[in-house]
Amino acid sequence: MRLACCCLAFLASLSAQSTRELNELNWMEFRELVPAKSDTVLLPVGTIEAHGVTPNGTDNLAPGAIARKMAPSVNALVAPVVSYGITGSLDAFAGGITISDNAFRAYLTDVLTGLAKNGFRNIIVLNGHGGNTAVLNEVAEHVGREQRVRTLVVNWWSYCSDVTFKIFGEDGGHAGLNETAFIQAIDPKLVLRERYNANLATPRAEPGTYSAYPFPSSIILYKPGQGYPRFDQAKADAYFQGVVEKITVLVRETIAKWNQAGIFERR
Repeated sequence: MRLACCCLAFLASLSAQSTRELNELNWMEFRELVPAKSDTVLLPVGTIEAHGVTPNGTDNLAPGAIARKMAPSVNALVAPVVSYGITGSLDAFAGGITISDNAFRAYLTDVLTGLAKNGFRNIIVLNGHGGNTAVLNEVAEHVGREQRVRTLVVNWWSYCSDVTFKIFGEDGGHAGLNETAFIQAIDPKLVLRERYNANLATPRAEPGTYSAYPFPSSIILYKPGQGYPRFDQAKADAYFQGVVEKITVLVRETIAKWNQAGIFERR
């Protein structure tokens, strides 16, 4: 009973702070909050690349929105988005920017290490771009081991593929119906529906069949004939809610299991 009261008091004091966003916290607020009242941080990571009729920053907007929406439910603070990543075969489209593997690895290592040294015990990386995945997984494990912190990397679109099927009844794609719907739920004005052309969508190449640089389309369908954007606002809103709920459960359960196992307990 006493523990529950203490937890409620911590949550109340955290909600009284000006914000959950590290970008907006004063250093004195941060010192009071971390780690005494919150030892979990959500780090959105993305890149800048073409996304059909949604913004070039779709891979930043999506994980950032997830982080802000779920932060109160997991008693977390939200780190600034890492906005540049390993873009890959779409970096030739207008506005695309890619970061080399070595530079990205070094930068993310320092970011995660800095979060650990500032008192966060749970570092949750919400990844918005598949090209980042391999490096993020390696960096998160390395920093977790070196700094004795717990790390989790989530590729939101992949982890929530079942939510895509539940809401839309088919698979999605890069800048396809699922990702476009997610941005539509965040802000419909960011989706340029009048510029959509289904002929500019291409199924992704199966491994060993062919490769192209740049890939000929920024709308890349996971399965032929599936994933074309539909712009249904009700389904977009339901999809956003379903994704946030599923990732929130994952983070809660992962932290609970870390705690139950006594992994890197506070000293």
